[in-house]
Amino acid sequence: MNVYTTDKIRNVVLLGHGGSGKTSLVEAMAYLSGITSRMGKVSDGNTVSDFGKEEQKRQISISTSVVPIEWEGVKINILDTPGFFDFVGEVEEAVGAADAAIIVVSGKAGVEVGTEKAWELCEKYKLPRFIFVTDMDVDNASFRQVVEDMKNAYGKKMAPFHLPIRENEKFVGYVNVITETGHRWQGKEVVDCEVPEYSKANLQLCKDTLMEAVAETSEDFMERYFGGETFSEAEIRAALRTNVIDGAIVPMTMGSSLLCQGIYTLLDDIVKYMPSPENKEIAGINLKTNEIFEANYDFSKAKSAYIFKTIVDPFIGKYSLVKICSGVLKADDLIYNSDKDVEEKVSKLYVLQGSKPSEMKELHAGDIGAIAKLTAARTGDTLSTKATTIKYGKTEISTPYTYMRYRAKNKGEIDKVAQSLQKMSHEDQTLKVVNDAENRQTLIYGMGDLHLDVICSRLKNEYKVEVELTQPKVAFRETIKKNSDVEYKYKKQSGGHGQYGHVKMRFAPLGDLGKAFEFEQEVVGGAVPKNYFPAVEKGLQESVLKGPLAAYPVVGVKAVLYDGSYHPVDSSEMAFKMATIQAFKKGFMDAHPVLLEPIASLKVTVPDAYTGDVMGDLNKRRARVLGMNPAGGKQVIEADIPMTGLFGYCTDLRSMTGGRGTYTYEFSRYEQAPSDVQEKEVASRAAKVAEGGED
Repeated sequence: MNVYTTDKIRNVVLLGHGGSGKTSLVEAMAYLSGITSRMGKVSDGNTVSDFGKEEQKRQISISTSVVPIEWEGVKINILDTPGFFDFVGEVEEAVGAADAAIIVVSGKAGVEVGTEKAWELCEKYKLPRFIFVTDMDVDNASFRQVVEDMKNAYGKKMAPFHLPIRENEKFVGYVNVITETGHRWQGKEVVDCEVPEYSKANLQLCKDTLMEAVAETSEDFMERYFGGETFSEAEIRAALRTNVIDGAIVPMTMGSSLLCQGIYTLLDDIVKYMPSPENKEIAGINLKTNEIFEANYDFSKAKSAYIFKTIVDPFIGKYSLVKICSGVLKADDLIYNSDKDVEEKVSKLYVLQGSKPSEMKELHAGDIGAIAKLTAARTGDTLSTKATTIKYGKTEISTPYTYMRYRAKNKGEIDKVAQSLQKMSHEDQTLKVVNDAENRQTLIYGMGDLHLDVICSRLKNEYKVEVELTQPKVAFRETIKKNSDVEYKYKKQSGGHGQYGHVKMRFAPLGDLGKAFEFEQEVVGGAVPKNYFPAVEKGLQESVLKGPLAAYPVVGVKAVLYDGSYHPVDSSEMAFKMATIQAFKKGFMDAHPVLLEPIASLKVTVPDAYTGDVMGDLNKRRARVLGMNPAGGKQVIEADIPMTGLFGYCTDLRSMTGGRGTYTYEFSRYEQAPSDVQEKEVASRAAKVAEGGED
């Protein structure tokens, strides 16, 4: 592949609902540009961008892939993203590296939730965008309906650049709105034709909309427009490019990826209307001077790059996907990673076409490429030189909230599972592994059930280890509500020295649930010698680790040693420790023990129409709704919810809201669990003890 300068580069991300046709569109583009000699199909598992084994098996995109295409002397870096919400981290990485977007909408399915989410992402990152309507070869596909729905949702900025020509219910050509000419396909060729009568009225409306947009780009144009003058095609295209880059106009076009129709014009329009990186601004911090470094994809400035994605594959190795922010990166360059304080040599530079690497001598500012085997590098790191050390802000990635407990099926593979998950977490920033030592369990966090399922499947097929997922234990706590007064005498005689420890203790609620226990002694007259006080405290420290009620950690207990006795020969620290442990068990159970459950602060963001269903469901989960606040056309429901009520919430919320609802939560505090919850936990604990094992 040739080396391209910044002005000859377009970085375009494909967004849209799962199954809308993004991967098929990439395949058509790759075929037309000559990368492939025949078009692959998602159903056959032979597409350029879906090269992962899991993607081929499930026939969906799971990770973002980069497919650079050369077209009319311009390099178009296509970033093909997954449409399923469980892989949103991949989408966010790609959007952070793109300069423009194509939102793919199925003409058959119409505007879906994924379309809305894609639009929101473009708004967040201020990306110029096209709408490309696929499946136009399908009988009941309707371009007009998609245009209407998009206009209703997002206003008059939606501007059809082409209109479909249909004959006998078949998609045979298109009308170019700018030139007001008709075109039809004959085999692989496009021939001119008359504009159909039924399209003329709609064509005039679309043309008027475009002309208004062109007129608004300058006062001179506005005067000419109101004076009844017409604009030349060159003037129209130049003005439209300005409007598209500003986001004032969103072009809408259509085609059929399977028949390769409408793709040629789409590639032309990407080159004509979408911005090159030289039109964009990007700034970091110069760590040497602490000043702002305005990189702005300027090839003449000190070289710097941002790692926006990492690929770790047992078969093709590790690649750090980079976007060059300034300067020209060359093979054999020495680069400094400020995040890891490591200097490494770029032995080879690549561009990846799906999974196929092609070596490059250099990459200019604004381009996307890959560096192999950067051992220390991780997604989000900045690469620069030691002379000019730069740091860029990291892309914001969604937080995973769905979690399960995992165990290695084969106990001998525990370390191998941990290493495999660590490698996968380098690649997938929405995968988190947490060691919950308190409950003696390891947890795996993801964006949803499908995400966790894919992780398990990849572990089995790629890393040759198996794990099983189960519902995690919730971190309950135990405390007391009343006072108790107990004594315990630990006495053993077995030839020679015996064991003797005798304590009298009071237990009371402490009031501070942040502390496990507080120990005081009020012994008078030396009934228990001072040198045994530490042994009593040690007995308490061991006792609070697993409470007598249901083996959960104990919090908020005040223990007072006020009396006891000792034996001058048989007493020992061990004896007093054992006496304290038994006294604690008895005293705790006599002081009205209760279970405390963890409470989370939950925020659920949903469109107005779904608030009733969501609040009804929260009540079933024992949540207390605290209030609702409007935010960006949606409602944010705030509630306190027991952690046990969050199991399966991701799936249920998506099904209730058609995928439009999102939620976040964080641990808030502990509260007394209702009696039915406490009884269930205590019974569960008793059953485990009876079985002779513990989780």
